[in-house]
Amino acid sequence: MLLLCDHASNTVPEGVDLGVDARLLDLHIALDIGAGALTEALAGMLDAPAVIGTVSRLVIDLNRAPEQAGLVPLASDGHAIPGNVAADIPDRLTRFHAPYHAAIEAAIEAGQPVLIAAIHSFTPALEQGGPPRPWEIGILSNTDRRAAEPALALFADAGVIVGDNEPYSGRTLNATLDRHGEGRGIASLSIEVRNDLIDTSAGVAKWAAIIAPILTALRNGLAPEPPPAT
Repeated sequence: MLLLCDHASNTVPEGVDLGVDARLLDLHIALDIGAGALTEALAGMLDAPAVIGTVSRLVIDLNRAPEQAGLVPLASDGHAIPGNVAADIPDRLTRFHAPYHAAIEAAIEAGQPVLIAAIHSFTPALEQGGPPRPWEIGILSNTDRRAAEPALALFADAGVIVGDNEPYSGRTLNATLDRHGEGRGIASLSIEVRNDLIDTSAGVAKWAAIIAPILTALRNGLAPEPPPAT
């Protein structure tokens, strides 16, 4: 399998000025809190390769297509990002977006995975208001449901409060997996973990221990049958 984490980092590279208070970089608008650490823990437990983003989504959202709205956000969850108004988007695509997706392509060519799992996190509620999000994990997918359907069942069997395309839908925000999973015919899913569950090292360890065997079961169920012995 191959693990991905688009939104692991809140890093703002040299030469980029977002024009925001530094405290905003510790919020979910800048990174998926806990997702990077969880991805690294899973990679170690599963002995699986991982491609992890190293730039804040306020600089450029690695999980959006180059032509997609919100690629370089002008605002996020009610916070203006004034430095992005005159951003050099082609430069950011060249410096950050293209290398990340090239690294994913190289990892796929090297490992030939039967499963790609993208690790994300979500907030218990939007900062600017909205209903609480009760799910512990959300499974996101687009039209290819080969991994999502069994994942939903496996998490439910493990006693996890799991949502199907919650708290938002993979049919609308799924650019990385649309390109590298569905676009290549590889089974894929996003695993969204509520970020208050993985904002400590103990939380990361707990949820890695829950998720790892489920990913193993998914991979094994998707792996091609070996040829019969002769």
